[in-house]
Amino acid sequence: MLTIAGLAGLLAFIWPLIVAPAATLDGNSQSPFIFAVLLPVLLGIVVSELSRGTIDVKSLAMLGVLSALGALARPLGAGTAGIEFVFVPLILGGRVFGPTFGFLLGSTTLFTSALLTGGVGPWLPYQLLAASFVAMGAGFLPRATGWAEIAVLSCYAGVSTILYGSLVDLSFWPFNLGLATDLSYVAGAPFLENLHRFVLFSLATGMGWNLGRALTTILTLCVIGLPMLRILRRANRRGNFTEAA
Repeated sequence: MLTIAGLAGLLAFIWPLIVAPAATLDGNSQSPFIFAVLLPVLLGIVVSELSRGTIDVKSLAMLGVLSALGALARPLGAGTAGIEFVFVPLILGGRVFGPTFGFLLGSTTLFTSALLTGGVGPWLPYQLLAASFVAMGAGFLPRATGWAEIAVLSCYAGVSTILYGSLVDLSFWPFNLGLATDLSYVAGAPFLENLHRFVLFSLATGMGWNLGRALTTILTLCVIGLPMLRILRRANRRGNFTEAA
C-alpha cells in the first residue's frame, strides 16, 4: 500500500513532464481525483498496519499528538519568507517511528492544519503528498547517534524541504503561469525542455521560500532535535512500532 501511494503520488506531480495533455488545462479539476485515490490508500495503510500488529492504539494516539503538534506549529511563521516549523515534527516523527508512520503523519498533519487555518483548496492534495514524502524519507535514513544524527537529519531537512517546495510548485506550474512566457509549460514538449523551463520557473519564483524553509527547519532541529528525539524514543519504547529507527 505504501508503494502504491508513493508511485501514485509521484505521478500526480510529474505527469506534465511525461504526457501530452489537451490544450486546455484545468488544475483544479484534478484535485478531487487525487483525494479520491489518496484517502482510501491512507486508510488501507492504517488497516494493514493494524492487522500486522505493527501499529496499535498507542501508536495511533502518538500519530494524533504529532499531527496536532505539527498543525499548531505550521501557523507560527505563516510561511513568511519560507519560515515554517511544521517539518520539524514530520522529520522527527518519521525518523523515530519509521517510514509508514511518517507517510501517514505527513498527510494527517497537513490536512489538520489546513482545517484549522482555512487552507483548504486545490493545492491541498499536493501538499499532503509532498509532506508525506518528506516524513517517510526520514524513516529510511541511516542509523546515527548524538550530534551525528542531528547532522544527518539537518542535511536531509535541507534537501527534502527544498524538494517539497519544488513539488508543490510543479503541481500548479502548468496551469497558473499562462502559455506565452519563456518559463511556461509547453504541452507535448520533450521532457528535458519542460524540465528546464520548470527549473528556471522555480529558481525565479519559489527558491527564496524554499531556502527559508530549509534554513528554518535546520536551525530548529539543531536547537531542539536531541531532546525531542529522546522524548519520542521514550514514547516509542512504550508503543508497538517494530520498524522504528
